[in-house]
Order: sequence, then C-alpha cells, then structure tokens
Amino acid sequence: MGISTHVLDTTRGRPAQGVEVVLERAQGGGFVPVGAGATDADGRVRALLPEGQAEAGEYRITFAVGAWFEGQGVAAFYPEVQVHFRAGGGGHLHVPLLLSPFGYSTYRGS
Repeated sequence: MGISTHVLDTTRGRPAQGVEVVLERAQGGGFVPVGAGATDADGRVRALLPEGQAEAGEYRITFAVGAWFEGQGVAAFYPEVQVHFRAGGGGHLHVPLLLSPFGYSTYRGS
C-alpha cells in the first residue's frame, strides 16, 4: 500500500503547484512524520509514502495552504488543512484536496 495526494485550486480551475505537504502516522498517542513533499506542476505528490511502505493504521496529512495562498497574493481563511484518516490493509490510498481561499473538501480517491 502507498499514499498519494493531489491538490486542485477550484477558484482558478487548475492544479495547485508548490503546496507543502506532510504525512504523519499515529503512534504512541501522537503522530510521527513518515513522508513529506511539495505538489508538482500537476498538483500531485505521487509517492507521499511509496508503494509497500504504508501499513494499516491512522494517518494525517497536513497541507500548508495559507503559505501557498500567500505566495499567490491571495488572502485565505485557513492557514493549514489537516486530513485525518484510517488506512486499511491493502490497495493504494489517494487523498485529493479541492481548495479555495475560504473552503475545501476531500475524499478517498483512486
């Protein structure tokens, strides 16, 4: 199992390039970093956690959206977005983020 993500700027209708992303796994009552990256020109971090490295458990992805919007010259409401989810025992997990300056949504992708 691996984990990837994709960020789309729904205001502009295009991928959000350069969003800093951190993946953490729940461990011992807290979270420990297991992956990080910045979205590419297509808005993706294709191997936030490469295939075969993700284990079943709880994970959290933090997207540094405030800094990204600031770099675009846009005032935004959220300084960061955190998505906390459970991973089962198989298959690739893709966690997209649809983003605007004042809202966001996410879902389990494929």
